[in-house]
Amino acid sequence: MREEIPVGRTVGNLAHGCGGSVPFEPPAAGNELLKKLYVGNLAFTATEEELRELFEQHGPTASVRVITDRETGRSRGFGFVEFDDAANADKALAALDGQEMGGRPLRVNEAQDRQRGGGGGGGGRR
Repeated sequence: MREEIPVGRTVGNLAHGCGGSVPFEPPAAGNELLKKLYVGNLAFTATEEELRELFEQHGPTASVRVITDRETGRSRGFGFVEFDDAANADKALAALDGQEMGGRPLRVNEAQDRQRGGGGGGGGRR
């Protein structure tokens, strides 16, 4: 049985032993309109701010993230842009796929959910 949590109440993160609490906010009505775009072929010098400026020409963004290498901190050449409005995301995709940024043509597609599990399987000697 799941407990209903009123808006504004905090929920502890006891499952991970953190003991801290964070405000619980239910998803806002209409969030089914959120749309995330994959942006590939970014220059390794591209910043989140540059990406935000480019994409916000087509509507407000909910989030922008350039994926970086854990060890070097350098961009891995791709990122994600999330829009609150799917129509704005579609406009950005149509306008920016193939457009140059930092001397490289961007590849913009609707982001796919990441596949879980199955990894590894590194072969050994036979």
